[in-house]
Amino acid sequence: MMKSTPHYRGRFAPSPTGPLHFGSLVAAVGSYLEARSRKGEWLLRMEDIDPPREVAGAADSILHGLEHLGMYWDDAVLYQSHRYGAYDQALAKLEQAGHTYLCSCSRAEIFKYAVMTDDGPIYSGACRGGVNKQQASYAIRVRVNDGYIGFEDHVQGRIGQHLEQEVGDFVLRRADGLPAYQLAVVVDDAMQGITHVVRGCDLLNASLRQVYLQSLLGLAHPRYLHLPVVVNDKGEKLSKQTFAAPLDQNRPVAELCKALIFLGQDPPVSLSEASVDEFWVWAIAHWQLSRVPRQRQIAYSGL
Repeated sequence: MMKSTPHYRGRFAPSPTGPLHFGSLVAAVGSYLEARSRKGEWLLRMEDIDPPREVAGAADSILHGLEHLGMYWDDAVLYQSHRYGAYDQALAKLEQAGHTYLCSCSRAEIFKYAVMTDDGPIYSGACRGGVNKQQASYAIRVRVNDGYIGFEDHVQGRIGQHLEQEVGDFVLRRADGLPAYQLAVVVDDAMQGITHVVRGCDLLNASLRQVYLQSLLGLAHPRYLHLPVVVNDKGEKLSKQTFAAPLDQNRPVAELCKALIFLGQDPPVSLSEASVDEFWVWAIAHWQLSRVPRQRQIAYSGL
């Protein structure tokens, strides 16, 4: 059952693949300020449904890091690893409506026949008419159509795609039985009553797939706001794979001020000498969404 919601209900949803770094801090700060400046709620969800990528202790490290930065969430933390039953129910609903099919394609087969784009391979639809080989386990894909999916992003402007041409049928459950990110996020945003999604532009195209799933499942569409992604001097998104440095826990306000500046805000120099509580009082009172750069990524030299 979907929860009743206040005027604004946002969330931060990290994956426990490592400690907080500057890129994840920017997303957290942007979502936190947008929620608090609008007197809304800010929830925390741990997206821990990809065990091969997760790091032991990372979830607790993220929680402690946010508390050290003075970022406190409303309600209990939601762990996706506790939600498999809800994802199965949503998947069953889509299957019963004829929106899904089994897929036996290996990663090599997908890449062999796919058209490649900057966002990955466009699945060829090889299994739409039935699996092409018998095996012990199968992925489950959702059928997309050639209709236009779009929304007005509060920073990036109009965003849209023809999913069939630009994405292809995408996976809802992996062959190893784990739920795919797209399905889990849609189910959890609905259950938590999320009204506004604030996150990085690396998930901009994923939002279009999520809007499509929301429509198939009869769920409300949150409003979306995608912040510029922090990239290094090679143009790579900061992540564990690109050896992003953990935040300096000894200088929380300095790190927070850097995130504000990256997001186009104009904190006074003296703010870096403030306490964490004083920082948030100033930042919430002076947050201006209109100042956030309308760029999908920004190379940051202060790393």
